[in-house]
Amino acid sequence: MADDAGTTFPLVELSCIVNGRGVRLRIEPRETLADVLRDRMGLTGTKVSCDAQVCGACTVLVDGLAVSSCTMLAIEADGREVRTVEGLAREAVLSPLQQAFIDHAAFQCGFCTSGMLMAATALVEENPHPTREDVVHGLEGNICRCTGYAPIVAAVLAATEARS
Repeated sequence: MADDAGTTFPLVELSCIVNGRGVRLRIEPRETLADVLRDRMGLTGTKVSCDAQVCGACTVLVDGLAVSSCTMLAIEADGREVRTVEGLAREAVLSPLQQAFIDHAAFQCGFCTSGMLMAATALVEENPHPTREDVVHGLEGNICRCTGYAPIVAAVLAATEARS
């Protein structure tokens, strides 16, 4: 493939698990994980806004850890497990966090929602019973310009209380 200046890049093999399914793609080594997820795999729940690891809209889980997919090279996911917001629901049943976001109106425009859900998922998988302070700290890398954060924190806490 070539860039706008006509420079060609060799393709490399990417083999990973995305939302529980094996994936094999030939990609350019310069492609970000966000671009591969969105443009090559059609997983558009992963949003791209800042391209600088600042806003959290592109958060996905790689081997269970929240990462900024806009700055992670896709090839770094080779041999690893990637989860996106599309992988949270099981057989059309929303995850407890997804349902809590709906129940607590924890979104308005929705742009940040997928990144918030993925960061919250990583948090509760590591700490199933977080305090309010744990939730605030766990989501501090994700920016929401609409909600004021209170309903997001309430939704995460409600989802974890429902698991008890």
